[in-house]
Amino acid sequence: MLEVAQLLRRFGDKVAVDAVSFTVAPGALTGFVGGNGAGKTTTMRMIMGVLAAHGGEVRWDGHPATALDRRAFGYMPEERGLYPKQPVLDQLVYLARLRGLGAAEAKARAAGLLDRFRLGSRSKDKLESLSLGNQQRVQIAAAVIAEPTALILDEPFSGLDPVAVDSMAELLREYAGQGVPVLFSSHQLDLVERLCDQLVILAGGRVVGQGSVESLRANGAARYRLVGDGDPGWLRELAGVRVVQTNGSAAVLELTGATTDAVLTEALARGSVREFAELRPTVAEIYREVTA
Repeated sequence: MLEVAQLLRRFGDKVAVDAVSFTVAPGALTGFVGGNGAGKTTTMRMIMGVLAAHGGEVRWDGHPATALDRRAFGYMPEERGLYPKQPVLDQLVYLARLRGLGAAEAKARAAGLLDRFRLGSRSKDKLESLSLGNQQRVQIAAAVIAEPTALILDEPFSGLDPVAVDSMAELLREYAGQGVPVLFSSHQLDLVERLCDQLVILAGGRVVGQGSVESLRANGAARYRLVGDGDPGWLRELAGVRVVQTNGSAAVLELTGATTDAVLTEALARGSVREFAELRPTVAEIYREVTA
């Protein structure tokens, strides 16, 4: 279990991370979501010990995380941190050896990961000769090569094509399936919605929402789509209903006191009803609501 408890970080007079707390459970894929400057990267750097916290702590398995604990974490920074002029396979083997793997095992794991990401034929090429997307794949391979106990990944899907996105998603699910806590940040909210068990939403250095997608949906106002025969403007006069928008014969509405039965009964009294259904908010809509 990875726990972040009341983390605080200042840069001069600016509070970049303000009492941030959340947990990443074993086997869970946790999406870390927020706009630029929200504090995601700073929080991840404090988790890894790259930045010192000015308050709070990071806990691993119930105790304050040590340098030895963090050495077993897999970390992928947003900025590429590999050696541009070194052959891809050589540096993956080197990084694996630094993490305690023997030479043969390090080479086997590196070669296997490169094959998985369709880079086996480029193993002797210098990193700088690869496209940005392929460099990102190598960076991901470096993060997981030593069988990490936790994964902390800052924008791992950035620059990846759809095939590589699918390979990366499969890899993260495999590690989560082995009980590894996985925390990753991403601006691709549709991808976060598809992959994640839990979300942590940051704005202005603070946690403004967290939980499963379903629990975050349940916290918001339920919305419904009604499609009838004519102008749905009559809904604005119906007590306990707030009309969010109309488009032709369709309306999106929130119930502020009325029941679905009451709305449907009134709609049927005015003509045919072609659709009346609850709208499930997307992660993007949840994000906009909690960060507004």
